[in-house]
Amino acid sequence: MLAASGLAHSAELDVTVQNLTQGIYFTPILISAHSSDASLFELGETATTELQAMAEGGDISGLAASTEALSANNVSNPAEGLLAPAMSTTASLSTDEGNDVLSIVAMMLPTNDGFIGLDNWSIPEEAGTYTLYLNAYDAGTEANDEIRGSGAPGEAGLPVPPPLEDLVGNNGTGVAATISNANVHIHPGNIGDDDGMGGLSDVDNTVQRWLNPVAKVTVVISE
Repeated sequence: MLAASGLAHSAELDVTVQNLTQGIYFTPILISAHSSDASLFELGETATTELQAMAEGGDISGLAASTEALSANNVSNPAEGLLAPAMSTTASLSTDEGNDVLSIVAMMLPTNDGFIGLDNWSIPEEAGTYTLYLNAYDAGTEANDEIRGSGAPGEAGLPVPPPLEDLVGNNGTGVAATISNANVHIHPGNIGDDDGMGGLSDVDNTVQRWLNPVAKVTVVISE
């Protein structure tokens, strides 16, 4: 994260995030208005430790702290927990001068290190309603084995918190054992299988697969 000045204007935003998937949950969401010379993630680059913690275990505290240290305007966890499929959450955000771009991240469950991402979207100076669609990204920090695990950074396996306990299988042997791309990249998607008590994956291939985009963001800028 690098500090720098941005455009000298402030804004009042209402930001709505909608989960567009059939069976994927979003962990606590971080919405951040910050300087255009800072970023939460960079495609094609190695993930930071803060991004890894978010992408593997849903922990947004590191990213929130690093942006707040640069005087970002943040809203953390507007849904007050997991955002279920088809559900939406809205946050109001007042931006300070220089915080001229908007970024959004949240882990996707069940995945090993998948997350939704908006990277440095320039906040318009003109009032109005703006609609954005977000892709799923892979942090490149963990092999996509698709089996149960702690979700702790550096430990294999995907976290399975409630209410996913009864939606994710058991005893999978693992889809992949190695990382094929160690940089942040578009997520290849869950593979899954139809064996809830074995097989390669603990992911249900009839429910927990997806195609991009995975989230819709509506930004309302007040006059």
